[in-house]
Amino acid sequence: MTSAYIHIPFCEHICFYCDFNKVFLEGQPVDEYIEALIKEMRLTSELSPCATTETLYIGGGTPTSLTANQLDRLLKGVRDTLPFEVGNEFTVEANPGDLTLEKLEVMQNYGVNRLSMGVQSFDNQLLKKIGRKHSAEDVFDTMHLIEKSGLTNVSIDLIYALPGQTMASLEDTLQKAIDLGLSHYSLYSLILENKTMFANWARLGRLKLPGEDIEGDMFELAASKMSAAGLAQYEISNFARAGKESQHNLVYWDNEQYYGFGAGASGYLGKTRYKNHGPIQHYLEPLRHNQLPTITKENLTKANQMEEQMFLGLRKIAGISVKQFEEKFQTSFFSIYGQVFAELEAQQLLYQKDGQVALTQKGLLLGNEVFEKFLLS
Repeated sequence: MTSAYIHIPFCEHICFYCDFNKVFLEGQPVDEYIEALIKEMRLTSELSPCATTETLYIGGGTPTSLTANQLDRLLKGVRDTLPFEVGNEFTVEANPGDLTLEKLEVMQNYGVNRLSMGVQSFDNQLLKKIGRKHSAEDVFDTMHLIEKSGLTNVSIDLIYALPGQTMASLEDTLQKAIDLGLSHYSLYSLILENKTMFANWARLGRLKLPGEDIEGDMFELAASKMSAAGLAQYEISNFARAGKESQHNLVYWDNEQYYGFGAGASGYLGKTRYKNHGPIQHYLEPLRHNQLPTITKENLTKANQMEEQMFLGLRKIAGISVKQFEEKFQTSFFSIYGQVFAELEAQQLLYQKDGQVALTQKGLLLGNEVFEKFLLS
């Protein structure tokens, strides 16, 4: 089985912290891009067919910046090209204020059954500071629309450790988010990515961010409030009600294969990771000549695959199954990683229970340091 990620790089507004592959929507060849996407899906599935697409995920950018007609063309193309069983998880990313009942109806017509919405904060001053164009009121209005549509599986993203953010502001945001009664929440700490407005401002000393200790306190506050609301942490940054975990993201963390379609998208098929051209015209040009827009390919060695299995799988609270690791790689887990495991266990960063190797609470806060230890080369 294979999953598929489909990238829509268009945004009506560029946020100050975002480094995803995106462009301003105005003046872009959106219709040609959609047709090229469908062609890429067809060409790729002819070369690497799959029996079924386990999960579909349309991200961006802002997929809901497309018009209802453009969304209809895209989703029809996806469903006509990729084998998909209705009822499998089909997620579309949305921005508050971009959704309409017409767009929601189009999505549901093609089997979309999950929305992931970029909320980031319920503090209107902070939203302006980070370059978001929506307000907290827009979030509530959009939620009313979603409720009217009958779509019930909704996730929202929140960001903490924002410039000038206080514990009180975060607590208020967390409470408002939890009060929505949703099935899934993703909480990310702000990362200063190169080539973003925030990174430039930080270099100039114009950005005041909470310190590491406050960032840690914010994460612990978020985790405790989610837990108290009956939302289990199943991955470092993700919390869900039972059975509502993101099946698509679990494909990544379980190191399974997936198609990556669209400008700047990455995929993983067989033992090969590949990446597409990012700039729109560079992506479109090869497809005009019925050629795939791939810019890089990396054939992974067994050692590469084992490394990825560890640093992706350890993101999950359940960790990795020693038995599954050994079945997948036909080698003993402890013959490869026994010494590293012993060191990290002694530092109380990892533990083993019921055949699973997982991060401790301390390990969750120092995840990147733990992951580095599993690099074999």
